[in-house]
Amino acid sequence: QSREGDTGTSVRRLHFDLSPCRHNDLPWQLRSKFNNQLNNVDLNTLNSTHTNIPKIKEGRLAAQFWAAYVPCDTQNKDAVRQTLEQIDVIHRMCEKYPEDFMFATSSRDIMEAFTQNKMASLIGVEGGHSMDSSLATLRTLYQLGVRYMTLTHSCNTPWVDNWLVDTGSDPSENNGVSDFGFQVIKEMNRLGMMVDLAHVSERVMKQVLNVSEAPLCNERKCDSLQKEKEGVVMVNFYNDYVTCSDKANLSQVADHFDHIKKVAGASIIGFGGDYDGVERVPEGLENVSKYPALVAELLRRNWTNEEVQMALGKNLLRVFEKVEQVRDSEHQAVPSDVLIPYERVKNTCRTSYGYDVPSSGGDLLALSHLLLVLCALLSLL
Repeated sequence: QSREGDTGTSVRRLHFDLSPCRHNDLPWQLRSKFNNQLNNVDLNTLNSTHTNIPKIKEGRLAAQFWAAYVPCDTQNKDAVRQTLEQIDVIHRMCEKYPEDFMFATSSRDIMEAFTQNKMASLIGVEGGHSMDSSLATLRTLYQLGVRYMTLTHSCNTPWVDNWLVDTGSDPSENNGVSDFGFQVIKEMNRLGMMVDLAHVSERVMKQVLNVSEAPLCNERKCDSLQKEKEGVVMVNFYNDYVTCSDKANLSQVADHFDHIKKVAGASIIGFGGDYDGVERVPEGLENVSKYPALVAELLRRNWTNEEVQMALGKNLLRVFEKVEQVRDSEHQAVPSDVLIPYERVKNTCRTSYGYDVPSSGGDLLALSHLLLVLCALLSLL
């Protein structure tokens, strides 16, 4: 298939980049550079990022998961509010540029956007801390358009361990996935939200593969288990992941594609990127306009047109459709109202309403009495 106006070359005929679980972090750049004041930004002329509308068009992107990312230090504080604001700015991007972006929430929407010669714009949440250990919040994120969630970023949540546990930098707090964490995964399956295993520990990967009914997304590791689950592994372009150093090039990224294809087959591979979310990208892949150069390199390495099309988008569409099929098969299942144990989330920023524990109002009253006593004592000095 080809877009209207394509030149007819083999590279141009390969139309998709979907970048599902290794998303694009332009929304975070809008936060950090402009505090989400989208009225002060023109995505046609913005040049301080890996991504703008002219680069998207040159890169032939037909669909993109925008990351509603917020840092780990928002956990137990304002992570939900910050995440909602990132979701809001993604919606506003689509509203501001309706000729270029079409908001999408399904595999069918992706194909519809393609027929309209627009880029399908989907939302992913990068880190389980964004749902604040609440299945109700998870469902609300889905209703707002979120179609995948990374279980962790580079921090443990109260229900799942992150990848730093494997390095010894972080302690394991959940022995992988806690009982509540398994409820999160089951609820994601019921909703039709893709489970992203980027940033989780290896133990978590194996545990999730054993319980998830739907295929998975992954960035850190490609193994036969992913193939058994019919998932997709997105190739990240961050130099430090490509070469374990601060320098990399397009050919070395293509080496990763070749390796994954050799280990697990072309049906498991996806184009990632992580543009605008990493500091260093390879020479030859400096921004989103460069995706066709990687396509050309894979074709030069004797990848077939079909294999490249699978990596560009067909594999992601297959996973997305399967996730939707699992959702549809569970349409009679009721939403889970399991709560995480209060002791797992108790902190000074959280109230205990609904839990069978002393109310936080009583705690505040006791604290106010203590402050009054302290003030009285200080007045005597």
